[in-house]
Amino acid sequence: MSSSNRSFIAFLTGVLTGVAVGIIYAPDKGEATRDKLTFRLAKYRDELQKLIADLLDGKDYPGNSARSQGEKVVNEAREKAEKLLEDVDRLMEQIKSQTAEQA
Repeated sequence: MSSSNRSFIAFLTGVLTGVAVGIIYAPDKGEATRDKLTFRLAKYRDELQKLIADLLDGKDYPGNSARSQGEKVVNEAREKAEKLLEDVDRLMEQIKSQTAEQA
């Protein structure tokens, strides 16, 4: 994976973490904050699912070496997106369980 792809994944992970921490520590009621976080995470999950679908559809890359390199990049990006999607789902479940415990 190229360093620009790694940098983008690291940036995206940092943004998602920052958003989650910022929302959790926001001066709003806990239930409202969790609802907002759940909504935003669901939106990110949908965007990641769309990205995965787009990557799976693939594009025709010119040339054999370019095509194999492109497929490699697409597969790596798909794997990273799926991992992020799993992380988002796990975080949403944690938020829902906290909401249920406090109710």
